[in-house]
Amino acid sequence: MHDVFENDVRFEETDAQGIVFYGNYVTYQDEAFTEYLDAIGYEYATFADRGWDVHVVNVELDYRGSAEFGDRLVNSLRIASISDSSLTFEYQCRRKSDDEVLAEGTVTHVAVDDSGSPTRVPDAFREVVVEFQDEPPEPV
Repeated sequence: MHDVFENDVRFEETDAQGIVFYGNYVTYQDEAFTEYLDAIGYEYATFADRGWDVHVVNVELDYRGSAEFGDRLVNSLRIASISDSSLTFEYQCRRKSDDEVLAEGTVTHVAVDDSGSPTRVPDAFREVVVEFQDEPPEPV
C-alpha cells in the first residue's frame, strides 16, 4: 500500500467520547482516494473529460483502534483488484506516532460512462496503476 494522505484530527471530527467519530474514516478514505488518483496522474476532476467516472457501490471498514484530537493520521491505499467495470481499493488508517492501525477495509467503485451506465475501466488507467503499485491488482 502507498501512504497517500496525512491529516491531523480536528476537534470537530471527534465524538462525545473524545475519539474520532467512526464515519469520519470514510471521509479520510475518500481523501486518500483523491490523493491516490493525483499520484498516478489521474486527477479526479479530469475523469469527466476522459469520458468516464466512478461511483462508490460498497464500503467496508473494520475499526481496530481510536484516534483523538490532534493525532496525526497516515492513510494508505492500493487497488486490490480490477474487474471489467469495477475497482476495489484496500484502505488503511494508522496513527503516525506509533503506527497503530486504527481502521482498515475496502471500497469498491464502478466505472460509468457519461450516461451513468457501467463501462470498462480504461486500459490506460489499468497500466498506470500497475506501474505505480508495488503489487499489481488482481484481475477479477
